Amino acid sequence: MPESDPPARPMKYPYTFSAKIAQFPIKFYFQNQWIWRYYFISLVLCAPVFYSISKLANSPANKAKWAEIRKREAEEHH
Repeated sequence: MPESDPPARPMKYPYTFSAKIAQFPIKFYFQNQWIWRYYFISLVLCAPVFYSISKLANSPANKAKWAEIRKREAEEHH
């Protein structure tokens, strides 16, 4: 029997971590659990919101305002 052929039947209990990963029914989880479907939908829906928040937070005017506030705080402490 060549080494490239898979075993004829799976182990009753996979002892090694790689055997556990090989026998894990990932396709079943993707098809039958609601969390995967809603995770990808929410990722698509939230990406524009996160982008706009990031764009607002990293605007030059906001950075200048933040630097001014930190400058005033530093002057108060010294």
